[in-house]
Amino acid sequence: MALFDYVIDLGRNGSSHEMVVPLTVFVAILCLCLVIGHLLEENRWVNESITAIIIGLISGTIILLISKGKSSHILRFNEEVFFIYLLPPIIFNAGFQVKKKQFFHNFLTIMSFGVIGVFISSSIITAGSFWLFPKLNFNGLSVRDYLGIGAIFSSTDTVCTLQVLHQDETPLLYSLVFGEGVVNDATSVVLFNAVQKIDVDRFNGWSALHIFLDFLYLFSTSTALGVSAGLLTSYILRGLYFGRHSSVREVSLMLLMAYLSYMLAELFNLSGILTVFFAGILMSHYAWHNVTDSSRITTRHAFEAMSFIAETFIFLYVGMDALDIEKWKMSKQNVWTSMGIYWTVLLLMAVGRAAFVFPLSAFSNFMNRRATRAPSITFKHQIVIWWAGLMRGAVSIALAFKQFTYSGVTVDPVHAVMVTTTVIVVLFSTLVFGFLTKPLINYLLPHSDNTRRSIDREPTISKDTLPLLSFDESAQTNLLRAKDSLSMLFERPVYTIHSYWRRFDDAYMRPIFGGPARNESPG
Repeated sequence: MALFDYVIDLGRNGSSHEMVVPLTVFVAILCLCLVIGHLLEENRWVNESITAIIIGLISGTIILLISKGKSSHILRFNEEVFFIYLLPPIIFNAGFQVKKKQFFHNFLTIMSFGVIGVFISSSIITAGSFWLFPKLNFNGLSVRDYLGIGAIFSSTDTVCTLQVLHQDETPLLYSLVFGEGVVNDATSVVLFNAVQKIDVDRFNGWSALHIFLDFLYLFSTSTALGVSAGLLTSYILRGLYFGRHSSVREVSLMLLMAYLSYMLAELFNLSGILTVFFAGILMSHYAWHNVTDSSRITTRHAFEAMSFIAETFIFLYVGMDALDIEKWKMSKQNVWTSMGIYWTVLLLMAVGRAAFVFPLSAFSNFMNRRATRAPSITFKHQIVIWWAGLMRGAVSIALAFKQFTYSGVTVDPVHAVMVTTTVIVVLFSTLVFGFLTKPLINYLLPHSDNTRRSIDREPTISKDTLPLLSFDESAQTNLLRAKDSLSMLFERPVYTIHSYWRRFDDAYMRPIFGGPARNESPG
């Protein structure tokens, strides 16, 4: 299978030399994105995503003029290419680079936003579009299409917000936005895949329960596979010590094991995105400390570079695809109907987002109410979290192409409308919401105010108050300790669980799989 189809004039059956031409041009445009992104580095209003989309729009316009209106891009997007080649490095790097201390310290809150939030948002978007689209005289979508739309537009892209936030000043907020963004993408893909398996002709309450159970199965098994891959890699690197002979083998093993876990997940019809994410976390927590210093530096930069190129590639294509004349001609809706569809989707996204951010934030604050020095999610923080999730990106594009096209081509006018709607929503949310992100955050969280505040610190829980049960002491002593532990679990559930995990990790996991030294931060 060819990765891409040559679009301009030459068709699909061009020679190998002819196929090199569009790839060369596209790579050259990618290089241009890097150069312009560097020149705009000081301008935090514009990030790489916005830069790539704008350059894609300009390039698409030029190509459209050169091809005399035939096409706006030189490569045709294939959703399988995205899921097999472009998505794995993006998600793996997100797991590998995540600040584990903050991520796991806020794990329950992040998972509630990223999992429960997706279900709430997807339900509202699905129900809203099912009710409002026909009122706009837009018909022809099946029940599976509406369920797919819910998953497609529940996937977020928080890059613009993360670029403006200062991790050292607001570590809690940064951790929540970053962690939720990654878990959200994984959950959206898992939910999307679960939706594809249902029988739409017999959709009822049991079907909804089946979707939920199928989701739990995919989520748990995919996570277990990723954790297993990360632990296996860590064990091999610790036991065989590849660095004695070649640091290249260390880096190669980590990269190939991550990709193998992704492909195994896809082979067994699991969620590769969730698998490779947790493989990245486990490798960063254990395997990274079992390699040489040079390999540590190499892995950090190599994985980040691969992710950066893949993301830039996708947004560049989105900019070009926005001017795809074929899809616009196939869409037979008038301007007002099309505008109504766009604004309806944007409104449902905002409502669906608000429906879980504010209630779940309040619940998180309630759960942490008695934790000493525990930072709470303020109302301003909640607004930033809500705003960060309004932007849509690469995953939404890929899921829309998977749902409504075949190898990047659609012959159904209704499906063409949904593809163009997704592209417009991604463009509008990335450009408009992205440009407004910096002034909004500066207004809500002024730099001077952040500086005056002390950095959010996790509460310190004395190990003496959270003892593990001991076989060397009497049953009565252990019962008293268990009683105290349960009491603290109800009073401070998040930090109690986190403290127990840290002690278990130090006592049992790190001696086997490796990890940071006592005087070394685990990240």
